Amino acid sequence: MKNILLGLALTASTFAQAQNPVIQTRYTADPAPLATKDRLYLYADVDEPHADFFWMYQWRVYSTTDMVNWTDHGEVIGLNTFSWADDRAWATQCCERNGKYYWYVCAHSKLSGGMAIGVAVADSPTGPFRDALGHPLYDDGKWDNIDPTVLVDGKKAYLVWGNPEIHQAELNDNMVSFVSDVTLVHQDEKSFGAPSPLFRDSAKVANHAYKDIYTEGPWLSKHGKNYYMLYAAGGVPEHIAYSMSKKPMGPWTYKGTIMPQLNSTQSFTNHCGIVDFKGHSYFFYHTGNLPGGGGFDRSTAIEEFTWNADGTIPTIMPTKEGVAPVGTLNPFERVEAETIGYCDGLTTDQNDKDGVYVSEVKNGSWLKVREVDMNSGAKNITVRVASATQGGYIDIFADSISKTPLATIEVPSTKGWENWITLSAHLKDSPVGVHDIYFAFRGQKGRKLMNFDWWKMD
Repeated sequence: MKNILLGLALTASTFAQAQNPVIQTRYTADPAPLATKDRLYLYADVDEPHADFFWMYQWRVYSTTDMVNWTDHGEVIGLNTFSWADDRAWATQCCERNGKYYWYVCAHSKLSGGMAIGVAVADSPTGPFRDALGHPLYDDGKWDNIDPTVLVDGKKAYLVWGNPEIHQAELNDNMVSFVSDVTLVHQDEKSFGAPSPLFRDSAKVANHAYKDIYTEGPWLSKHGKNYYMLYAAGGVPEHIAYSMSKKPMGPWTYKGTIMPQLNSTQSFTNHCGIVDFKGHSYFFYHTGNLPGGGGFDRSTAIEEFTWNADGTIPTIMPTKEGVAPVGTLNPFERVEAETIGYCDGLTTDQNDKDGVYVSEVKNGSWLKVREVDMNSGAKNITVRVASATQGGYIDIFADSISKTPLATIEVPSTKGWENWITLSAHLKDSPVGVHDIYFAFRGQKGRKLMNFDWWKMD
């Protein structure tokens, strides 16, 4: 046991100060944040492990109240949500209007053979979502129809998308049709650093003589009285740049680079979103920095930033540390096991009855929950688990796996991966105040030990 815990402690200490990437249970790309009053939602597409292209099939939702613990709400929609889609579940964005949530997606269309824009609708930010139309919102058979971004601005709403051309349209009040025809956003050196693709000088492109080149992944936003379009730029490899306007549909003025292309991101693409939440401003992007990651296996990261006094956006550099907490977690209410601050060697699964739970728990796996407010202390901890093998052990620690466990729970076989039981243990010691709580798993090597659904202290 001592050798196992020592190995866990060394692994956990490597990530002790890391918050990026914020999701470790799978590869998540093209992050799209949505802030509500008390909770921030992250909509992301999912890279398949070891892929050789962007073969992608599902979209997931995560949420947080404190910016450091993220709850996995599972695969909320996928290609099978849209009868017309058959491949390439790429970048999306969700917004709220009039009490409903509209999730704009792009996917390969069976109908035209090109990429198409679709929209799903729900009464909740986590669904259930349904295809709002039963057919694409926009499908002209071209490659350009990727990466939709949506902005609700007072009584109006706008949709923008495209690679390498930028398409735009005002949405009707129903959010599933356009006020008028789709138009192209004018690109020139003043607005986006370079002309639109048809008018670019190939020699200037080759010699990097343009100020910049719009590529893909637009993000439409408003701050104060200014409108912003952030986007991936420069071709491959990509960096993040932006343009500003006094109107949501332009004309635009190029303002420069936000996040340079750096080898530290380990990804030849980037895709961003910005959001204000609890008095802070956040920049979401993706890297290839999760173990085993790369250009086709990307992972979501976040940085906090402060707007410049003149409304421009500062240069933002990628970090491993990520963002600081803006709240605490209450352990005296049921905490879903898939609410995770950081983890290693785990994934999540879901079913219709139990929802999402932590899966593929093996010897040496661990997860950390950050900023747990123990208040004046707790006496016991209860977990809900299941095992179709011989089970294993869960060691619970405060702040470090190298310390003495607060408790150890032996998990027996339940004769099924979804035959759940609740187990409790007395805490040998109960720290007071705010701490990070670790769950470290051990048992037979080389096989799955258990599934983990939720925990609670009392």
